[in-house]
Amino acid sequence: MSPSIAAGSAKDNQKESTTARLVGAGSAGIAELAVFHPVDTIAKRLMSNQNRITSAAQLNSVIFKSHASDPAVRRFFTLFPGLGYAAAYKILQRVYKYGGQPFVRDYLAKNHGQFFDQTFGRGNGKAIMHATAGSIIGIGEIVLLPLDVLKIKRQTNPEAFRGRGVLAIVRDEGFGLYRGWGWTAARNAPGSFALFGGSAAAKQYMFALEDYNKATWFQNFVASIAGSSASLIVSAPLDVIKTRIQNQNFEVKRSGVKIFSTMMAQEGPTALFKGLIPKLLMTGPKLTFSFWLAQTLIPIFNNYM
Repeated sequence: MSPSIAAGSAKDNQKESTTARLVGAGSAGIAELAVFHPVDTIAKRLMSNQNRITSAAQLNSVIFKSHASDPAVRRFFTLFPGLGYAAAYKILQRVYKYGGQPFVRDYLAKNHGQFFDQTFGRGNGKAIMHATAGSIIGIGEIVLLPLDVLKIKRQTNPEAFRGRGVLAIVRDEGFGLYRGWGWTAARNAPGSFALFGGSAAAKQYMFALEDYNKATWFQNFVASIAGSSASLIVSAPLDVIKTRIQNQNFEVKRSGVKIFSTMMAQEGPTALFKGLIPKLLMTGPKLTFSFWLAQTLIPIFNNYM
């Protein structure tokens, strides 16, 4: 182990200002939404499809639904359903996740930094502490679940709304909007662990950085690719189940266990990885983009705030 890696310690943690964290994370969320919302719609519709796709025409039908025969420009604009929900959800999610993880990391460093160093070693401890903070913040992300549910239904099953507005849906469904929260938490815990842990590991072992905030834009970009790829692969099976729970009509109450059993019986184990390739090719760059932007912007804003 090189001296630089050995010097990395969970106890030696660099802090950014609260404003820098929130503004940097929010800016990343806004930029991600503007660029990648159509990509997210395509990925969600592919994950929700329960039939085998055997032709380009069928793929076109899955992606564009009843607009499959419309002109190309009109079809493109059908990939923006639920944009209002997406804006609220995505920006809040990124502020919470990218801006919130450093606060959990600070707490762990202050109160448990020595434990991470002694248990995993000075270099390993720091990376695992970042991953653990990400996992904790990922579980808490379920508070935003209703916005995610409304966004996914609008993207994949707009008939579920039946002319009802947001307030009517919230009044009628209540805590039913949290359906699938357990599967969401189970997905987020390893997914966020891999996201922040993969990024921290790349900075620690590929670039031998003691202060992760000193990473260049290129180092942040490589670290973001490592973290986002690991996160998508680890969380893929649970993400498929979560999406199918959320895209049902409101009155349908099929549980995640029932959905899983039906998938195994009708579609086989490979169904758990439906949409993974599109996610890696499309959602992967989206997550990489926002994570890279947040990691780059937060230290920059910290220098001026």
